[in-house]
Amino acid sequence: MREIKKKSVVPVYGVAAVWILYCLFLPLYRTWHFIALACAAALSYIVLSALFPGKTEYIEAPQTPEEPERSGDEKIDALLAEGERAVAELRRLRGAIENETVRHKLDELAAVTDKIFKDLLDDPDDYKQVKRFAEHYLPTTMKLLYTYDRFGRTDASGENITGTLDRIDQALDTIIDSYKKFFDSLFENQALDIETDIRVLETILKNEGFKF
Repeated sequence: MREIKKKSVVPVYGVAAVWILYCLFLPLYRTWHFIALACAAALSYIVLSALFPGKTEYIEAPQTPEEPERSGDEKIDALLAEGERAVAELRRLRGAIENETVRHKLDELAAVTDKIFKDLLDDPDDYKQVKRFAEHYLPTTMKLLYTYDRFGRTDASGENITGTLDRIDQALDTIIDSYKKFFDSLFENQALDIETDIRVLETILKNEGFKF
């Protein structure tokens, strides 16, 4: 939040009123007349500023967009950028679609899609799997969502339009579940490595005389 202080205009009007009243009812041809007027105007400004200090407003400060994380590997970074564009498009469609249930599903879909691509930052060895996801899963999903968006903006209604919208809505549940399973599969190799490490550790401990 950014703080903005706005001064009141009352003190300015007060100074103007002092000048006008002084000129109307008191002489203004000697030096001390001008000094007296200046003092009166200054005094009125100080008093009115204390009585009418203005107000403070708080506004949202513009946020500097963060630079997306990169791996330093040109091939992986290109795929990360592709993922960022896909997630941005999913969120754009989410804003364009009026159905609240579908909007919620797109939130979930965008979140898991983002996780799939960002997995590359932690495990670059998943490149081939994520690349396959980008080339096969995403295009079909986006085609369905573009159809939903286009049909949803059609003023006309009918069995074909309504049926297609409902079918895509139902298919999103399957798509989200598939995306989540795909994301989980990216950790298969890591899970096997950890299981191997645990078994090695158990063997060492048994050899040292520890029992489980």
